[in-house]
Amino acid sequence: MFFVLSKILDVVFSPLTWAIALSAVAAFRRTAPSRVLPLLAGVVLCVFSMEPVSNRLMRWTEEGARRTMKDGVTYDVVVLLGGLVDHRATATANAPAYMDGVERLLSTFDVLRAGRARYAILSGGKDDDDDPVVEGPLLADQLSQWGIAKDRLISESSSKNTKENARFSADLIRTRGFKTVLLVTSAAHMPRALATFEAENVTADALPVDYRSFDPDRAHERWLPRATALAVSAGALRELAGRAVYRIVGYGR
Repeated sequence: MFFVLSKILDVVFSPLTWAIALSAVAAFRRTAPSRVLPLLAGVVLCVFSMEPVSNRLMRWTEEGARRTMKDGVTYDVVVLLGGLVDHRATATANAPAYMDGVERLLSTFDVLRAGRARYAILSGGKDDDDDPVVEGPLLADQLSQWGIAKDRLISESSSKNTKENARFSADLIRTRGFKTVLLVTSAAHMPRALATFEAENVTADALPVDYRSFDPDRAHERWLPRATALAVSAGALRELAGRAVYRIVGYGR
């Protein structure tokens, strides 16, 4: 049920959805006040498609991510949270197809290759019951192909969201007796992920990656509306909504 709710929230907390809803109301309610709604829909799309807006939203989302990975420590396990595989494209091409979050996988590979962690848990399942792609084993296979020994790779293939990532990974951590844990996920996702693992009584150091915002004092922000900026805005709003929901239902501390 919560998985379905999370997908609904993905749609609800999107500026594109808001613009479509405003336009739909204007189309069905032909009253004088409703005539302004298409203009308002355009304003919503325009505002959230500007980098000064999208970048600040994402910076706000990422500012809670702190790298706490300790120098000189070899962790018992590094936990990679899924959500970086395009399941439909992978099933169609019969080959791994990665999304923007692939930096999570690359960073985990670097940690393992450098001997900074003894084992890795690759956490991720199917998108739905009919999905032929299971993310955890796919990520383990990819790391194996890059030269990481298979006996260092532990697949967790049942989770569909962050809460299940934490719960099923925590079970593996306790079963294996791992004490020192390093968590790898996108910077925007890290605060919610850490809080969810803490709720499962797992204390982990953090390696946030896949940063999407930048310092406007060091790089020029474009005011011209762009589809990529709209996607960044939607991603930041979705993550902020996810944090609020997780706190309300008690999934994170």
